Amino acid sequence: MTQLRGIFNILATPFDSDYAVDYASLRRLVRFQLGLGAQGLTILGVMGEAAKLSVDERRAVMDCVIDAVAGAAPIVVGTSHTELATCIALSQAAFAAGADGVMIAPPPLEDKSDPAILALYEQIAACVDGEIVVQDFPPVNDVIMSPGVLAQIAQRIPQARALKLEDPPLMQKINAIREQTELFAIFGGLGGMFLLEELNRGAAGTMTGFAFTEILVAVYEAFVAGERGKAEAIFDKYVPLIRYENQPGINLTIRKEFLQRRGAIANATPRPPFAAIDTGTQAEIDWLLRRVGIEDPAQKIM
Repeated sequence: MTQLRGIFNILATPFDSDYAVDYASLRRLVRFQLGLGAQGLTILGVMGEAAKLSVDERRAVMDCVIDAVAGAAPIVVGTSHTELATCIALSQAAFAAGADGVMIAPPPLEDKSDPAILALYEQIAACVDGEIVVQDFPPVNDVIMSPGVLAQIAQRIPQARALKLEDPPLMQKINAIREQTELFAIFGGLGGMFLLEELNRGAAGTMTGFAFTEILVAVYEAFVAGERGKAEAIFDKYVPLIRYENQPGINLTIRKEFLQRRGAIANATPRPPFAAIDTGTQAEIDWLLRRVGIEDPAQKIM
């Protein structure tokens, strides 16, 4: 199995003005993110609007991205679904198409006990052969996974060697998991807001859709090279940008606005339902870009 590490961009799913998947923009977005230095791509995550896509659309997006990447970087495919059989089928299709891993969060469960969560992942693992990235993100499913059950998953399921952790307080949970197992490569998220602190606690990287991937790549590369001061300086300079993009409710809409301004996608509008941004937010984006010294967002900035 591929060892997953580094900055994985969670791809947005571009739509045209009629809200159909824009596959031309999707291919352009793949090239754009790889050009910014993303060490991997994660597709069909929460911010990839996977829940708004049909199963057929999810398969088509997956096939398009895997074809566009053509082996240039590892790909993790989000295959979470409310129906377990569909999750398994999507996971099998992802590996058959050439994915390096699948990212799976538990569906909303009536029984949210540790044994039930462990049994769910064991059932999935029995049906697939590749890497399972366990997604711990309670807002999407109202399922809290304790450090204990996460450690059990890592210890009992050989395919589960990566964890996408988005259950704050993140750094404290990293430590709590590490006290019970060293088997997981732990990835942060949450827009990259705590990347520096996550790396300091031993994270393997992050999976996030932050629109300025090259900033996170520069922080990561400086940190792993032992240039802590450089990593801190880069991160601290661009924290206002990271913070502003990650506003609850409108974070995806802002992210897509940035991606459109960067020339990566043709249309910034998410698929309904979504929260629109107003003219004041557009003006704040202009102000913010000036404050952090980005004159032309279409250009690679680092």
